[in-house]
Amino acid sequence: MKFISKRTGAFALATMIFAASFGTALNGAVAQDAEPVALATVQAEQNNTQAPDAAPQVRFVMNEVVQELPEQPEDPEIQASDAASLRELVGHVDTSDTMSREMMCLAQAVYFESRGEPLDGQLAVARVIINRAESSAFPDDYCSVVTQRSQFSFVRGGRIPEPNRGTSAWTRAKAIARIAHRELWESPADDALYFHARHVSPRWAGRLTARATIENHVFYR
Repeated sequence: MKFISKRTGAFALATMIFAASFGTALNGAVAQDAEPVALATVQAEQNNTQAPDAAPQVRFVMNEVVQELPEQPEDPEIQASDAASLRELVGHVDTSDTMSREMMCLAQAVYFESRGEPLDGQLAVARVIINRAESSAFPDDYCSVVTQRSQFSFVRGGRIPEPNRGTSAWTRAKAIARIAHRELWESPADDALYFHARHVSPRWAGRLTARATIENHVFYR
């Protein structure tokens, strides 16, 4: 009986020692697993930075932030709209700059269709082309309006001929194109979509409303 009691006591003692050792090891493992997060938090506080799992901080700007806007350059062509006459305005428009393809088509149409007309007549021709480009019944750009089949007699095979660029007539045509495009001067034919020379009587003219007669052209809507 004593022998059995000693073995039982020894076994119990060994069990207690094993449990104590296992608990210590387990606590150490838990502490080891928790150490990186705690260490990262401490390091973040030391470096005045956020921990990986911390919520982002919101910073408030106390002073008003004002962004300066660039100054808009004055447009000399727009200012020139204060001219006393269309002729004076034409003289103010700068025609030395390179024109876009669309503006070239508009200027060429003015030149070939009406360079012998007074400035009011040239402006009215330009207005017809612009009005067509803005109408759903015609192409939506100047070049397509001018080269549309059977619309302008100076167009051959869908191509606009080259103007004589060294003449004052071409300079005036470019100025008129820019004036019309920018709507710097009113025209009696402001809403016209059609025109024809006075020496002809097309059949379609009877179905439209005449807007203005300027020199050798009649304009319709």
